[in-house]
Amino acid sequence: MDSLPPQRAAVLAFLRRELAAGRAPSLAEIAAAFGFASRNAAQKHVQALVGEGLLTLVPGQKRGLRLPGGGADVLPLAVLGRVAAGTPIGADIGLDQQLWLDRRLFSPAPDYLLKVQGDSMIDDGILDGDLVGVHRTADARDGQTVVARVDGELTIKRLQRARRQIRLLPRNPAHAPIVVEADQDFAIEGVYCGLVRLG
Repeated sequence: MDSLPPQRAAVLAFLRRELAAGRAPSLAEIAAAFGFASRNAAQKHVQALVGEGLLTLVPGQKRGLRLPGGGADVLPLAVLGRVAAGTPIGADIGLDQQLWLDRRLFSPAPDYLLKVQGDSMIDDGILDGDLVGVHRTADARDGQTVVARVDGELTIKRLQRARRQIRLLPRNPAHAPIVVEADQDFAIEGVYCGLVRLG
């Protein structure tokens, strides 16, 4: 790093901080952080750092920067929207945010992250503002914490299957269970597999 021009060294230090915190900056964000007139200047620095082996770039990914040696333990995860820990809410799919996280934080490996809104799962340690990892599957066992879609809206709750009835149980006594009626549109979107608390 001592042999790098000062500005390139500053870009590398910035990228190392961001990537270590689980954020992979876009070229536009790098340009904005350094006051570059265009993304081209940021791209030249990134390409030079990749060429020197100080960064690696995952082809075809919008935020494909990673630290060398991150290897298979680093998992890029998109934040796809919000999930209710309370009354179900619509998911705002398509948020432009991606985090690079250690896959050992999760079991099984998640396919995406959702931001929790509400406090119905606090007794399970899932708090408002947490990012929950979701493993995409339509199958879940009784007692698992799931992300479910009820009449087009998402919620995170503990699944309870009883005789011909499905209940979604909160983990906060201030909230009532959601009883899924036979005529409701219901689907399990995935199972909870861990969380990240930022800040």
